[in-house]
Amino acid sequence: MTSLIKWSPFFDSFEDVDKIFSELAPTMRNNLGFMPAIDMYEDKDNVIVETQLAGIDPDKVDISIENDVLCIKGESEKKSEVEEKNYYKKEIRRGSFYRNIPLPAHVVGEKASAVAEDGVLKISIPKAIETKPKTIKIKTKKK
Repeated sequence: MTSLIKWSPFFDSFEDVDKIFSELAPTMRNNLGFMPAIDMYEDKDNVIVETQLAGIDPDKVDISIENDVLCIKGESEKKSEVEEKNYYKKEIRRGSFYRNIPLPAHVVGEKASAVAEDGVLKISIPKAIETKPKTIKIKTKKK
């Protein structure tokens, strides 16, 4: 009896690419900054993106939208590290961060809003009203 194995492509999503990049090039990642994790979903009228920014001053975060791509960038405070510490793990990321997120729908970036609450940044971006294709009826002339 053979068992079935679910097929999956090499990369299921952009998150997989981010993971591979962060594992293969940690020194490059540290020089360029880190990419904060996001949750993205939509309701009837908006695309909503949430990211954790605990310990980061919201005034030092830049948000822009261009061509239906959301860009979040900023810098977390770098605390001076004491050399005498013997770390077992050091996973808290500090320094600059960025994230370019292709949005799943056409949006009206000028009407986007952002709220920071309890260390979570929530960005709401209104979806653009979809334009319906115009149907053109062909007129025929009789001779």
